[in-house]
Amino acid sequence: MSEELDTVEPRAVAAADYSEDDIRTLDWKEHIRRRPGMYIGKLGDGTNSDDGIYVLLKEVLDNAIDEYMMGFGKQIDVTIEDGSVVVRDYGRGVPLGKVVDVASKMNTGGKYDSKAFKKSVGLNGVGIKAVNALSVFFEIESVRDGELKRAVFSMGELKEESPVVPTDRPNGTLVRFTPDASIFREYLYRDEFIEPLLKNYTFLNTGLTIIYNGRRFFSRHGLLDLLRENMTKEPLYPIIHLKGQDIEVAITHANQYGEEYYSFVNGQHTTQGGTHLSAFKEAVSRTLKDFFGRNFEYSDIRNGIIAAVAVKVEEPVFESQTKTKLGSRDMGPEGPTVAKFIGDFIKKELDNYLHRNLEVADIILKKVQESERDRKAMAGITKKAREKAKQVNLHNKKLLDCRVHLNDAKGDDALKLASSIFITEGDSAAGSITKIRNVATQAVFSLRGKPLNTFGVTQKVLYENDEFNLLQAALNIEEGIDGLRYNNVIIATDADVDGMHIRLLMITFFLQFFPDLIKKGHVYVLQTPLFRVRNKKTSKRSGSRGKALQDDTVYCYSDEERIAAINRFGANAEITRFKGLGEISPEEFRNFIGPDMRVDRVTLRKEDAVAELLEFYMGKNTMERQTFIIDNLVVEDDKDIAL
Repeated sequence: MSEELDTVEPRAVAAADYSEDDIRTLDWKEHIRRRPGMYIGKLGDGTNSDDGIYVLLKEVLDNAIDEYMMGFGKQIDVTIEDGSVVVRDYGRGVPLGKVVDVASKMNTGGKYDSKAFKKSVGLNGVGIKAVNALSVFFEIESVRDGELKRAVFSMGELKEESPVVPTDRPNGTLVRFTPDASIFREYLYRDEFIEPLLKNYTFLNTGLTIIYNGRRFFSRHGLLDLLRENMTKEPLYPIIHLKGQDIEVAITHANQYGEEYYSFVNGQHTTQGGTHLSAFKEAVSRTLKDFFGRNFEYSDIRNGIIAAVAVKVEEPVFESQTKTKLGSRDMGPEGPTVAKFIGDFIKKELDNYLHRNLEVADIILKKVQESERDRKAMAGITKKAREKAKQVNLHNKKLLDCRVHLNDAKGDDALKLASSIFITEGDSAAGSITKIRNVATQAVFSLRGKPLNTFGVTQKVLYENDEFNLLQAALNIEEGIDGLRYNNVIIATDADVDGMHIRLLMITFFLQFFPDLIKKGHVYVLQTPLFRVRNKKTSKRSGSRGKALQDDTVYCYSDEERIAAINRFGANAEITRFKGLGEISPEEFRNFIGPDMRVDRVTLRKEDAVAELLEFYMGKNTMERQTFIIDNLVVEDDKDIAL
C-alpha cells in the first residue's frame, strides 16, 4: 500500500517562496464557501441522508424548533419545491434590528444567554450563516408584534434590506433559501430523507405540528412513537416508556442480533452517539444486572435491545459543527454530570417499573439468559475466528485499507463521512478499484466467489465462514456498529446474474446480523454503467490515443440512457456492453467511484416485511418461488444491445 501514498519532495517545498503576501485573511462567507466541510460535513447531491443540503435544512429547522422548545409557536411550515426551501415558524421572530446580523455576522445569535434559550441545539451562531453563504438565494423575514423586517442575500452578500413595515401576519420567522448548485452538484431533495427528519422532530417535541408540502406530522407519545415507527421486528414485551425533567427514554428487546439505539440532545439526532448514549447504555445494563442479582455480562443484557434516549443539556458541546456526537460531560454549568443524571434516573425509574411489571422483567431475564448461553457456546469459536481475522488483515490478504476512518477520534469530519469500503467480487474488479481509488477515504475488501447464504444460520456458522468472519472484523462491527470504521459500506458487483446474486447474499447477511447498519443508512449498492456509447467520428479525430473527447463519450446505466446516447450520436454511435467490473479500465472506473459516484442506498422499514421477504427469496426452494421466477423471467437479447 505504501507505493500508493501521496509523497512530497522536501527540497521542492523548501525552495518555494513564503512571504507576508502568502498570508491571507478570508471573510466569513469566503471561508465557508472554500471550506464547507468544516461547517456542514460532506457535500453530496442529496442521494445520502447526511448530504449537505439536508444539513442546511436542519440548521434552519433547529432555530424554529428552539422557539417551540422555549414555548413559542406550535406549528412549523416547510415547503420544498424545485430545489428551494421555505421554513416558517410562529415563534417570537428575530429582533427586527438584528435580522441582517443573525444571517451574516459570524458568532452572532440569541443563544449565548441561557436565559433566552435554556437548552438549545445551536449555540455558536454559525449554522444560519453557513446556509446563507452556501445559497445562491437566501431570504429572511421576521415578524414581531405587527412589524416586518426583510433581508435578501446571495452567497452571503447582502442584496436587499427593507425598512421595517407594518403587517398583519402572525409573529415568527421565515427563511427561504436555494442551495448553490455549483457546490451541491445537481442536487435533489428527497422525501425518503426529509420525512424521517421531520418525524424525529415531532417525536422529540410532542404537541408540535410540522406541515411539509401539505402533509402533517405530529406525535402524541414521543419516543414511544419513534420506536414503533422504526422497529422492524415485534417487541418481546411492551415498550418501556419513561419520562422525567430533561430526559425521556424508551426501551424494549426483540429477537434480533446486536443493539439498536436512537439518541438525541436538545432535539438533535446524535447519530454517532456521545456521552449521553454511553451513560444510558451503562445505566440500563447496571440497573438490569442489579435487579436480577446476577453477574450477567453487559453484552448479554443488551443483545437484541432497541432503545431511544433524549436529554436536554444546557450549553451542549458537540464534537463538530454537524452536531452528530455529544461531547458534554455535564448537564449544565451548575448541573450534575451527564453520566450521573442519566444513571440516577434510570436506576430509579427503570427499577421501579420492573418491580411493578414482573411479567416484563421475566421476559427480559429469559432473553438475557438465552444470549448468555449463545455467547458461552461460541466463546472458543469467536476467539479463534477473531485471531484469524486479525492475522489475515494484518497481511492485507483481504482488505486494502484507507487512511481515514469513521471511528477516528480526531480528524476532518468531511473525510470521516466520506470513508468508504467497496465490497467487490473477484480480483479483477478489486484491481480496477484499487488502482484509482482515493487512498485517503476508500478501502477495498475482495470476496472470493459467492458468499454463504446466511438466511437462517446461526452466529456460529458466521464465525466459521472465512468471508463473513473477515468482513465483520474489517468493518469492526462484531460487537455492534459503534466502532464502525467506514461511513459507507458499498457493495460493488457485476451487473449480471451472478453479480446480482452476490449482491442479494450480501444484503441478506446485513439484514440478518447487522440490521442497524442498514437502518442508520450505511449500506449502499454501487451503480456501474451497463454501456458505453461513443462517437466514432470524434474518436478517430482524437488521434493515436484512441479516446473520444469526454463530451462525446456517454456511460449509460439503463436502456433508456443507451437509447438517448445512440440518438445523440446517430450513425456514429459505437456501443460497448460492460458485462463485468473487471472489463472496465481503471481510468474509466475513476469516473464511477469519484465525486459523481452513483449509489443506491439499502433501506429497511417496518412496512418492508423483511422476515417474509427473506423467507420467500432466500429460504427453502419452494414451488411458489420457482413459479415466481419463471413468471418474471426476462431474457436479454444481445442483438438488441448491438443495434
